[in-house]
Amino acid sequence: MSVTSKLHAVFSETLAIPLERVGDQTSPENTPEWDSLKAMDLVVALEAAFQVRFSTKEIISMRTVGMVRKVLAKKGVPGAWAAGGAATDFIAHRAL
Repeated sequence: MSVTSKLHAVFSETLAIPLERVGDQTSPENTPEWDSLKAMDLVVALEAAFQVRFSTKEIISMRTVGMVRKVLAKKGVPGAWAAGGAATDFIAHRAL
């Protein structure tokens, strides 16, 4: 399973929304199911799925699925950024 598929599946399952509604622009602002409690559930699910630990600063920065992808790439998850955007976009957001 690709990182993108896995990431989208975690969001879909945790938020109980169709996979088709999950993309890099998915955020609490456009997804009513992503409330404060679900945000914490997402952190736990993402940490388990990708075997990483997020800092408070990283958690606060993860306002969209795309930002989660950037944090995962920063943590060295192979393929996390490959399908998410240009490398220059990643460099611009390195200082999360």
